[in-house]
Amino acid sequence: MPINKDFEILDHTADVGIIAYGIDLRQAFANAARALFSLITELDDLEEVLYRDIELAASDVESLLVAWLNELVYRFDTEGVLFKRFDIIQLDDTRLQARVYGEKVDSSRHELKTGVKAATYHMLKVDKTDGFRVQVLFDI
Repeated sequence: MPINKDFEILDHTADVGIIAYGIDLRQAFANAARALFSLITELDDLEEVLYRDIELAASDVESLLVAWLNELVYRFDTEGVLFKRFDIIQLDDTRLQARVYGEKVDSSRHELKTGVKAATYHMLKVDKTDGFRVQVLFDI
């Protein structure tokens, strides 16, 4: 079955979740990050005027997904940067290297929608069937 969407939002009591898709794991991780920032603001309003390099390691692919999304939340919280594009340079089951692009929050142009606290392990899934599908719930 061909994948015809990048991600979808899941409603969950007291939390919000996403399901992201990709033809490979890199695309699924990038789409999960896009879904995360789509919860926070309108992606169409963001420009790619700065970038950050991110390198992470974890014990398995599920933990790596949570670490990836939580690193992005951390960068948003500490640097005030909204990200729009996610180039996954290297990814395997335990390591990720990426360059992410976005801009600092500008309250005159960016409406912040949802305050995301963290990605959680609750209902976390990384599935490979026809392509990849990842599911994550966030504390809000």
